[in-house]
Amino acid sequence: MIKQFLMNLLLSFIWVALTGSMYYTNFLFGFLLGFFILWVMNRNEVDQRYFYRVPKTISFLFFFLYQMIIANLQVAYDVITPKYFFKPGIVKYKMDAKSDFEINLLSTFISLTPGTLILDISEDKKILYIHVMYLHDKQKFMTELKNNVERKLLEILR
Repeated sequence: MIKQFLMNLLLSFIWVALTGSMYYTNFLFGFLLGFFILWVMNRNEVDQRYFYRVPKTISFLFFFLYQMIIANLQVAYDVITPKYFFKPGIVKYKMDAKSDFEINLLSTFISLTPGTLILDISEDKKILYIHVMYLHDKQKFMTELKNNVERKLLEILR
């Protein structure tokens, strides 16, 4: 999988060198073109993980960007208006992530979203304690975190 990613990067750099324009959009187009070329060349290979993970990773990044924009707007609106809408609370979240890398990435993505902060991780590394600024429904928050963020992140990593 790493070999395919490095080959994809090499193909995108070759595309940028051939076109002579170093723009992000040109590099992204070269990356997508290289991804398509590698997919066509490796259709009959046994290991197809790379071709499933790249679209899932891009989808997750767009999802996270959307969530971050929504959270920033919510916090900004709360700061600008005279009435406060926040209802802080601490959630004890049982996670499915097992390895240190998975836990670290999950807690980083949770903490990057405005209005949430990781307070602690249990000794057995199964529970996250999360401070939430807008905790109107605890069960809804935990369900959205489990089904959206953690599930999508673990699909990419495993």
